[in-house]
Amino acid sequence: MVDTVRLFIDDIEYRVPKGMNLVDAAKLHGNDIPVFCYHPKLAPVGMCRMCLVELGQVEIDRASGALLTDENGKLKVRWQPKLATACTQTVTDGMAIRTTTEAVKAARDDIIEFILTSHPLDCPICDKGGECPLQNLTMRYGSGESRFIFDEKMHLDKHYPLGDLIFLDRERCIQCARCTRFQEEYVGDAVLAFHERGRRLQIVTTSNPPFDTYFSGNTTDICPVGALTTADFRFGARPWELTEVPSICPHCPVGCNISASTRLDREAGGKIVIKRIMPRQHEGVNEIWICDKGRFGHHHSRHVERISRPLVRHNGRLVPATWEKALSVIAEHVQAAQGSVAAIAGGMLSNEDLWELRQMVERAGGSRLGVYPYRLTGAAQVAAVGVGVGTNFKDLGKGDAIVVIATDLEEEAPIWYLRTKVAADRGVRLITINARYTELDRFVRNKGDIIRPPYGGELAALSALSLDGLNNVIMLVGGEGMSRAGHAALMQAAANKLIETGHYGRPNNGLIGVWAGANTQGAFDLGFSAEATEAILAELPKVLFLADADLLGGDALSAAALSGAKETFLVVSELFMTATAQQADVVLPRQSFAERDGTFTSGERRVQRFYAAQTPLDHTRPDWRVFAEIGRLLGGPKPKLSAAAVMQSITQQVPLYAQMSYPNLAKVEKQFPDVGGADLYYGGTAYDNKGGLGIQWATASERGEAVSTAPISAVELPARAEGELLLVPITELYDRKPAFAASSALMHSHIPAPYALLNWEDAKLLNIAEGDQVQVRFAQGAVELKARVAVSVPKGAALVARHLGALVPDVPVSVTVEKVQVAEHV
Repeated sequence: MVDTVRLFIDDIEYRVPKGMNLVDAAKLHGNDIPVFCYHPKLAPVGMCRMCLVELGQVEIDRASGALLTDENGKLKVRWQPKLATACTQTVTDGMAIRTTTEAVKAARDDIIEFILTSHPLDCPICDKGGECPLQNLTMRYGSGESRFIFDEKMHLDKHYPLGDLIFLDRERCIQCARCTRFQEEYVGDAVLAFHERGRRLQIVTTSNPPFDTYFSGNTTDICPVGALTTADFRFGARPWELTEVPSICPHCPVGCNISASTRLDREAGGKIVIKRIMPRQHEGVNEIWICDKGRFGHHHSRHVERISRPLVRHNGRLVPATWEKALSVIAEHVQAAQGSVAAIAGGMLSNEDLWELRQMVERAGGSRLGVYPYRLTGAAQVAAVGVGVGTNFKDLGKGDAIVVIATDLEEEAPIWYLRTKVAADRGVRLITINARYTELDRFVRNKGDIIRPPYGGELAALSALSLDGLNNVIMLVGGEGMSRAGHAALMQAAANKLIETGHYGRPNNGLIGVWAGANTQGAFDLGFSAEATEAILAELPKVLFLADADLLGGDALSAAALSGAKETFLVVSELFMTATAQQADVVLPRQSFAERDGTFTSGERRVQRFYAAQTPLDHTRPDWRVFAEIGRLLGGPKPKLSAAAVMQSITQQVPLYAQMSYPNLAKVEKQFPDVGGADLYYGGTAYDNKGGLGIQWATASERGEAVSTAPISAVELPARAEGELLLVPITELYDRKPAFAASSALMHSHIPAPYALLNWEDAKLLNIAEGDQVQVRFAQGAVELKARVAVSVPKGAALVARHLGALVPDVPVSVTVEKVQVAEHV
C-alpha cells in the first residue's frame, strides 16, 4: 500500500503518494505546471524557472494531526515570501501551492519572454513546429508581442551536426540540459556537455566519434524546442501530416513499442511510407525510450535491393515468376518428398508466420521445425521459471538483484541494458558474470559482484553465487562463449538457482533468455527449437524451407552443413538476395514488419501486436499467407483472410496463447508519465500507447504446476593445440545483416569493419599489433580481419563479431591467428 499525504492545490485537497515530485503530483490530478528543464524521468535541477508557484504549508495540530483553520473556516497556511520552483519540491503532508495567482502568471510571462530573447522565431521552418513545447507554452503563457528585434537576438550555428544522426541548431537551444542530463544521468554516457557562458552557452559533443551513444535519438524526443533533430527526418514532413501506426521493433528480444509516422509520399510514387520511427510508451517494456538501431533501422523496408517478386531456378539461373508458378513448383517438390520436409525460421517471422509454416510442414508429413540462429536454447526453463507476469524493472529497488550472465546487454538488448543500469542507480544489486569486460560492469556497486570466470567457467560461477537476503531476483542469461549444449546447461543452472532460492513464480523474479531475435521466444512457444535445427543440418531433408534464415551467409558451421545440399530442394523466403537466397531453388519475396499485421513474443514472454504501416512493396506477400497457400495446394483448407484469423486459430490450439486474440492484445490503460499531444512539454514527443500493451503468458510455476531442479553436467569447450586460440563470437548492435545494413546510409559509418579482438599478451606472442591484418583459420575455412588489441580480453581468446561481413562460426571453436604479411612496394 502506497503511503499518501495531503496536498492542497489552489485550495483543493488531494491525496498524493508521499515523496512524489510536486510537478508530478499536480500533473497526476490534472494541473499542468509548465516546465522546460524538468522531465519526469530525470532528476530535477530547477534551471528554467518556468515552474514557479506560490508555496506554503498548512498548519497542523501536532497532537491530533488535524488541519488548523482560522475564524472564517479557511485553512491556516504559512506562505513563503517568494515564489518557489515546483520541480525541486517533494510533497509533504499539508503542503499547499497556488498556480494561478497574478504573481505566478507574471513570472511565467517573464520566463517565456526571457527565453525568447535568444530564441529565433523559426516556427514556420522548424521541424519541431506543431509538436513544440516552447511554441505551445508561449501561446498559453507568453506575451502577444516581442520587445526584441531580430538583430538583438543571439546568432549561433544552425544545422550543426553533433554526429551523423543528430543535428543541433544552437540558436534554438534554451539550455534546459535535458539532453546532457539524459546522457549523463540516465544512459551513463557523458558524451554531451555545455561550453561557453552566458548567452553563448551551447551544447557540444565530448566524444570521438561525435555523440557516440546508442541512445542519441531520445534526446530529440525530450528536447523542448527544435534544437535537436534527427538527420533522417529533418525537413521531411510536418507532424500534422503524419499518421501514427503502432508497431514493435523487430531488431532484438526486448519488444520495444514504437510508432511508425507515415505519410503519402511523392518520391515513393504516391505510396504510404514511414517517415520516422518514434517511441511508443510502454512503462513495462521500454518506457518512453528506444535505441538508435530501432529508430533508424527501418529504412530497409523500402530499400531498392528488396526482392519484389518470386524467383524460380530455371536452367541454373533464378528467373522471375508468377506467384502461381512459384507455389505450384514448391507444392510439386513437397509432394514428391514424401514427408522429407523441414523448416528453419529466423527471429523476424511473426507468430502467425510461424504457425502457418508449422501447419504446412506437418501437412506435408514433416515434423522438424528449427530456429535460426540455433546457438541458444532453454525454452523449457523459461516456461517453468521465466519472470513472473507483471514483472517491471522499474519496480525493483534496494534489496533486489539483477544477475546478468554471459551476455553483453548493451550490444544484444540495449533497452534491457538501459533499464538494468537505471535499476542499479536506484540501489538494485547488479551482478555480472562474464569472462570479459562489458559496459554494464561500470554500474556494479560492489566490485565483488563483477565475477570474471574463464570461458567455460560460467556454470561454476553461477553455482557458487549467493543470493541470500534478497527480496527479488531477475536473471538475464545469454550464451556468449558457449555451444548450444553449453547454453542449455547454463539455462538449467540458472533455473536451478532460482528454484533453490525461491525466486520464481511471482512478479520481478525469474529467468529471461537473451535471445538473438525479436520473436525467438514465439518460435519456441509454437514448437520450433534449436535442437531441431541441429538435427536438420545433420541430416538434410529433400525439401527445406528457410524463412529469414541466411544459413550460408550467417555463420561458417551452418554454411558448411548446407553447402553440400545438392539433393535438397531449397525454398527461401527473404527480404534481400542473401547468400542463401542466391543458392535457392525458389525465392519468395516476404513482407517486412512495416508492411503487414502480426505479433511478436518478447524475451519476457509478452505477446504484442504490430500493424501494417506502409504500402507493401510490389508483389511481396506476408509469410503466413504464402505458407497457407502452399498448404492449400497440399490439400489443406483455404488460407485465412487475415493475420487476426490466424491468431484466432493459435488461441484455440496453443494453450499458452489462449488469451492472445487481437482484441485482447489491443487493450490499453492509462500510463504515467503523460507524453505526447498536450503533454509534449512534460514527457516529450514519445507517443502514448493506443495500439495495445500486449499480454504475458504465465509460466508453469505461476499456474501452480510443480517445478523442480534438474541435474546438469559441464560442457567442455573445444580442445586447443599449442599456439591455438579460442574463437569466441560476440555480437555488435550495428551489424551487416541486410535487415539493418540496408537501412539508411546514415548508419553505415557506425558499422565496424570485421575485426579480431586479442589479448595484449597473446598479440605480443604472435607479433601482432593494433591495426595489423590477421588471418583467422578454423576447420571450416579462414577469414582475414583487422586486429584489435586490449587488456580486457581474456587470455587465450580471440573475440570476433558475427555478421560483420566475415563468415565465422557462430559458436566457440579452436583457431590459429597469424599476421598477414603485406608485400612492401618499392
